[in-house]
Amino acid sequence: MSGIAGETEQKVRWGILATGGIAAAFAADLVDLPDAELVAVASRRKESAEGFAERFGTGRAYGSWEELARDEDIDVVYVATPHAAHRPAAGLCLEAGRNVLCEKPFTLNLREAAELVALAREHDRFLMEAMWMYCNPLILRLKALVEDGAIGQVRTVQADFGLAGPFPPAHRLRDPGLGGGALLDLGVYPVSFAHLLLGEPSDVAARAVLSPEGVDLQTGALLSYDGGALASVHCSISGGTATCASVTGSEGRIDVPDGFFHPERFVLHRDGREPQEFLADPADGPRTSLRHEALEVMRALRAGERESRLVPLDGTLAVMRTLDAVRERIGVRYPGETGEPALV
Repeated sequence: MSGIAGETEQKVRWGILATGGIAAAFAADLVDLPDAELVAVASRRKESAEGFAERFGTGRAYGSWEELARDEDIDVVYVATPHAAHRPAAGLCLEAGRNVLCEKPFTLNLREAAELVALAREHDRFLMEAMWMYCNPLILRLKALVEDGAIGQVRTVQADFGLAGPFPPAHRLRDPGLGGGALLDLGVYPVSFAHLLLGEPSDVAARAVLSPEGVDLQTGALLSYDGGALASVHCSISGGTATCASVTGSEGRIDVPDGFFHPERFVLHRDGREPQEFLADPADGPRTSLRHEALEVMRALRAGERESRLVPLDGTLAVMRTLDAVRERIGVRYPGETGEPALV
């Protein structure tokens, strides 16, 4: 795989580990990229892998994760399992010498995330969290405006993500054994949005409503920063929210009115000026496209980089540290977790 660096004409050969909905969405975008090739898929059920391979024209279908990890014709593996399995699945691939793009949330906790980062560095492999929001062109435009001082010094960030439900007790979002609850599945987006603009908080306060199973049905957190900024984030699996975000500064505000993690537009408000609307470029594909994170992975691999400039590993670890701190405040712990949570 290391030979791909600098070889811009060579297609990047992908393997996909898992066959669920997010794996299918990624595969559909991947097969439309001329410099990408989907060569293999794996599932714990051979029939599932074969059906997926037939659907997307994949060359090889494996009935085990181990077979995919050992396939030396694969340049990079996209790990699309439920997040409770990210640590073992991504770890298996890294130990076998594969590069890895791992779905969000990166792992269940900071300890697991740090283990994956250590494995990637030990084996000199590329590793990136599939935080597609960070690769979205319109989000990158928003970030650049903030960094250029368009709204002055950032004072507050607000973001929410909630699904209406209701989800029955047997649903994966209610299952502690699968890392269930609103925070890891949905809250990772508001927390990551705040991190993109403000970095890691110095203090975390949080409250939640818990299910009888012990996972969070909804969580609100207030993140505080040394420079005086605050971020208010909310997530829910018991009520559909507007899924909007705003960034307020000393000289203006940016509103993302709908679907902030894959926006169609945002509006810049500055004191004494007319509002300015920024729209997504239709050439960038539909707002639900995962192609931008795939393009970032392939760019990095060709450049010989071991982590992404857009989704750096230290940032992923910082977000996991914040999520751990929120869970400590609200009293959510998953089966098998041992030791003290990593607090901010």
